[in-house]
Amino acid sequence: MENPKLNQLSEEWLPEATIEQMQEKMESGELTSKELVLMYLSRIAKYDQNGPKLKSVLEVNPEVLHIAAALDAERKDKGARGPLHGIPVLIKDNIDTNDKMHTSAGSLALENSYALEDSFVASQLRSAGAVILGKTNMTEWANFMAENMPSGYSSRGGQTLNPYGPGVFDVGGSSAGSGASVAANLAAVAVGTETSGSILSPASQNSLVGIKPTVGLISRRGIIPIAHTQDTAGPMARTVKDAAFLLNVLTGTDERDPVTLTNTQLNKADFTSYLNPEGLKGKRIGIAREVFFDYLTDEKREVMDEAVKKLTELGAEVVENVAIPSVKRKWSYDVLTYEFKSDLNSYLQGLDSNYPIRSLKDVINYNLKNEEKMLKYGQAVLLEAEETSGKLTEEAYIKALEEDQFYSTEQGIDHVLKENQLDAIVFPNNFGAGIPAKAGYPSITVPAGYTASGEPVGITFTGTAYSEPQLLALAYSYEKGTNARKAPKL
Repeated sequence: MENPKLNQLSEEWLPEATIEQMQEKMESGELTSKELVLMYLSRIAKYDQNGPKLKSVLEVNPEVLHIAAALDAERKDKGARGPLHGIPVLIKDNIDTNDKMHTSAGSLALENSYALEDSFVASQLRSAGAVILGKTNMTEWANFMAENMPSGYSSRGGQTLNPYGPGVFDVGGSSAGSGASVAANLAAVAVGTETSGSILSPASQNSLVGIKPTVGLISRRGIIPIAHTQDTAGPMARTVKDAAFLLNVLTGTDERDPVTLTNTQLNKADFTSYLNPEGLKGKRIGIAREVFFDYLTDEKREVMDEAVKKLTELGAEVVENVAIPSVKRKWSYDVLTYEFKSDLNSYLQGLDSNYPIRSLKDVINYNLKNEEKMLKYGQAVLLEAEETSGKLTEEAYIKALEEDQFYSTEQGIDHVLKENQLDAIVFPNNFGAGIPAKAGYPSITVPAGYTASGEPVGITFTGTAYSEPQLLALAYSYEKGTNARKAPKL
């Protein structure tokens, strides 16, 4: 970087700077939003396009310097709008922005698609004065395309790498670019999306805080979908407080997304008010060892055992081996298969009328015509979804939907919480993500430690619908009591 002041800040101060620290420097006049953006652009060039070549950022907003400069002028004239004023944010490439950036879900089939309006998420970010820096790479079609596609791979962006072990450690999916970019500090925070594990997985793999909110806390409007019963956007950040700042901005009711009207208690919440360093004291935390800890290597199990010990040290009452009645049942992903065609066709119909891709069938045909580029891992999942009617009338769909709802709530999360009088359940990494995802319930993952080779491990707290305040208190208390996160060495 040519500017000596920015060069020093970029290497010494920026890598672990929090939103509050950035605001302090901007308020004092020591730093501008435009300079902050320049530092991040420099890091994107240095680490994402060169060096380890993380390939986490798909494209940069062409207007980003002008947007930052305008927000600097507004700060001078009227003061900051709030904690995200002038803060550079990256968003996943399945979230619509009505600007000069594309929205493609990582697919070359949509590489030239411009959204006709902002998603709710983008609109909320702009209203808060955040700077949308660019779009992040992701597992193509949010990992709903092929059965053996690696996390973080897309035909449009290539393979995203994990900054803690590029090419060695799994980067996690499908919000891989959002995870890797924030871990490598290519933006202050990022927005990911999750259907089942797609925020929690890359957050835990990249030693981040990831919040998968209750379905209904954040509007789904303008996000390329998999399944309306499970899809949600959510924050990815280096600290719980930064994640809470972002969650404040993303939350809100939206008349055009009816599920947000179920959120009658948290639509005006300040999530930072729930951050209590002693939040674990006196809380009953259930450890879901059954099945989920079996996925862990011995090394990762040791990290998790140590994390559970820390819960006790921080004042929690740990209830070992809590049993989820439905955990060993044969779960299907039929709900996703059936909803995908209906939801994706609806989204594609809303693109510019001149855009040639109008349906799932068009996507499949495009892939077949461009086989070498598009079908490195096949498209078995897309083909399976295309065989459905797209009308959601099938008996198999309705049966799967009813079963998922019942076994994930009454015979799942809610049953365990009630039977054991728990405040939350703990899973390792994203290994327990499936059941709360089917319920539409929230989870928060926090860095717990590392294996001897440096691979990150996360501890994940899960609760019932709209229990984000309690989960944030627990996550913040754990974070403050352990300070487990270390920056990657790039």
